[in-house]
Amino acid sequence: MSELLDNLLDGAARRPRKKRRLAVAVVSDVHLGTYGCHAPELLRYLKSIRPKVLVLNGDIVDIWQFSKNYWPASHMRVVRYLAGLAAKGTRIYYLTGNHDELLRKFAGLRLGQFQLDNKLVLDLPHGRTWLFHGDVFDVTMRHSRWLAKLGGQGYDLLILLNRLVNFLLAKVGRPKVALSKAVKNRVKSAVSLVSDFEQTAATIAADQGYRYVACGHIHQPEIKPLATPQGEVTYLNSGDWVENLTALEYTPTAGWTLYRYADDPRMQPQPGEATETIDAEERAADAAPATLLAELLAEFKLKV
Repeated sequence: MSELLDNLLDGAARRPRKKRRLAVAVVSDVHLGTYGCHAPELLRYLKSIRPKVLVLNGDIVDIWQFSKNYWPASHMRVVRYLAGLAAKGTRIYYLTGNHDELLRKFAGLRLGQFQLDNKLVLDLPHGRTWLFHGDVFDVTMRHSRWLAKLGGQGYDLLILLNRLVNFLLAKVGRPKVALSKAVKNRVKSAVSLVSDFEQTAATIAADQGYRYVACGHIHQPEIKPLATPQGEVTYLNSGDWVENLTALEYTPTAGWTLYRYADDPRMQPQPGEATETIDAEERAADAAPATLLAELLAEFKLKV
């Protein structure tokens, strides 16, 4: 009897979870190709939802920090899964950011359900929403790009150090810490810059007649109304998949909501469940680059 119950429980654990249906999902600042990227967690999240529209709001692939020596299979699995979503009918908008700004020259490119652009406007029941990455408001980005890149390298090192610290803390039963968050929260100028960023985005959106404005870039997940001379605008930020593991979600009933991976019990591995389950389709992402490219093009019904 006990063995039968165990088998039933094992079967239930292996049964695919029902996907949440969303009108729109927004993900930004994934930074594929860097040590800080949480690709397995992102893939787990993407497999838990069924959005009609998926917006990748900048810094998805980190071209600034890209190295041929670091591109794990888990990162390619995310790319492969996104291609599969587009092939199956999900409308995907890739909006460029500063870390993938080399793609901006291809703005307007369309491949089936996939579209590359710099900004996007969605007409939704709750109001028109303006989406873009947000680095255009960053003074450092516009005038001292070399300094911004240097800062990006230092941020990567801090993330690596953070992982080591959290590994040691877990060994002694202590809670995790977020070093980069602590650093940013203690620097008054950084807090001021975030506030200026939010207010600038809201003010410009109001001037253009938008009800909502959705950005990424500053890795600060947020939903809040902001007053502007032209009226109130709701500011949205999807956060990131390096520190916060957050996304924006929209449904006609609930409107815009902020998703946090750490607060979703469905995302936490169950007892006896592997933290990263890889099926045969995902293993195809581990193939040789030439083979993988051919397969991805085939998904979009394209030929080399």
